[in-house]
Amino acid sequence: MAGDGRGRVLRLRETGRAVGRMAPGPLNAVTDVPGLLVGQTTLDDEERGVYSGVTALVPVALEEARAVPAGFHMVNGYGKFVGATQLMELAELETPVLLTSTLSAFRAADALVGWVLDRSATPVTSLNPVVGEINDSWLSSERRPVTEAHVRAALDGADAGPVAMGNTGGGTGACALGFKAGIGSASRVVPLEGGPATVGVLVQANMDGDLRVAGRTVLPEELGLERAGYTSPRGSCVVVVALDVPCTGRQLERIAARGVLALGRVGAAYSHGSGDYGLAFSTRVAEAPVVLSPADLNLVFTAVLDSVEEAVVDALLAARTVRTPGGRTAHALPHAVLLG
Repeated sequence: MAGDGRGRVLRLRETGRAVGRMAPGPLNAVTDVPGLLVGQTTLDDEERGVYSGVTALVPVALEEARAVPAGFHMVNGYGKFVGATQLMELAELETPVLLTSTLSAFRAADALVGWVLDRSATPVTSLNPVVGEINDSWLSSERRPVTEAHVRAALDGADAGPVAMGNTGGGTGACALGFKAGIGSASRVVPLEGGPATVGVLVQANMDGDLRVAGRTVLPEELGLERAGYTSPRGSCVVVVALDVPCTGRQLERIAARGVLALGRVGAAYSHGSGDYGLAFSTRVAEAPVVLSPADLNLVFTAVLDSVEEAVVDALLAARTVRTPGGRTAHALPHAVLLG
């Protein structure tokens, strides 16, 4: 169920609008990047008022390689991004990436370690689990709802198919820009010098600010709706970028930065109480890292900026209205805003 309750998911491109000039991949999702799987566990219990979950991004290369090249960027650090320091120090990703709720992050990290150890053919004495989070407590009544079983279900169920968006996985309880939000995803086929590459993004959208879409600012108050989310400036957003080019860690750090900066296009406020993080990794492992030329790097930057903007809008369009037992309402963005 999506948007304003019409029973189907509407995507931005179905309204006749597109962001940028590059074409998306076949699914217009992060799973268009070869070698990447996504799985999600959704906790949606209206009776108990629990709206949370976990989203897993699983690079297939980790089945054979110890790590894949990665880069990390923090715009505002009011968050609990597990594994961030080793990502920055070594520019390597050793595990799948999990996205969940704030106080479930640590349980999710422990479950991720157990999952990796169970699958390892050789003894492991050190491991850097990577878990991002958003605070979904404005909607979700339970502080630590995600269990090891939920994490393992997301990891074991990961596949290369379409990515469910809106009220799903780690975005089940998310609100963004005054509306109900959640998981969004998009991709671009990038014409690099050595041949086409694919850039994909997945956004866990939960930030404050005022929505900017279709060339105008859209406020819930102007639509006669209650604003979703905390009244004090807070909110978090995690942007994950995947690409099938084995570029350097430094270049991936710069790519990750564009992922977070792209949130400004749709109105993110980057407030004091927000954890705004970007993570970029390659699904390919090469003997020697590929150094993208400035021209190619600019194309990748553009692909990330455009994909993130579209992913956030698609997250809003896919979301459904949530009413909690305590009386709070997070309204979905009415489709008429983009269809009118």
